[in-house]
Amino acid sequence: MTPFSLVYTLHVLAALVWVGGMFFAWMVLRPAVVSALQGPARLKLWLEVFPRFFVWVWAVVVVLPITGVGMIQLQFVSFETAPRYVQVMMGLYVVMTALFIRIQSLQLPELRRAVEAEQWAEGAAALGRIRRLVGINLLVGLAVVAIAAARPGF
Repeated sequence: MTPFSLVYTLHVLAALVWVGGMFFAWMVLRPAVVSALQGPARLKLWLEVFPRFFVWVWAVVVVLPITGVGMIQLQFVSFETAPRYVQVMMGLYVVMTALFIRIQSLQLPELRRAVEAEQWAEGAAALGRIRRLVGINLLVGLAVVAIAAARPGF
């Protein structure tokens, strides 16, 4: 395995964890939870799910720029000589990371406070805000994957 293929594989796996996790949560887990659980139980479940997933997202947030810069160094020498699609993907990574940090640092604590206080309406509203941000992040992540898939060959 060449150094580039190792770095590339780690990069793709990291992106798969993040975008695939959001896709699963949005398209599979959320509808199942809505049909199987009542409001309070639903909110409590999400309080268990998010921290477990966010551990993996934090790992990905670290791995993606390291492997991305590694690929740039191995393939293009510098950011300035990298193709435009690479620069766009890096910009979208920043957007995704900012949205994730907003969810973890602002929205999740709000959800936790509401659930702990048994303020179910406020908890549902907080979960709705998280869902919207995850949906936006999922769309951005899918755009990054589409850009990567459509790029010229190496």
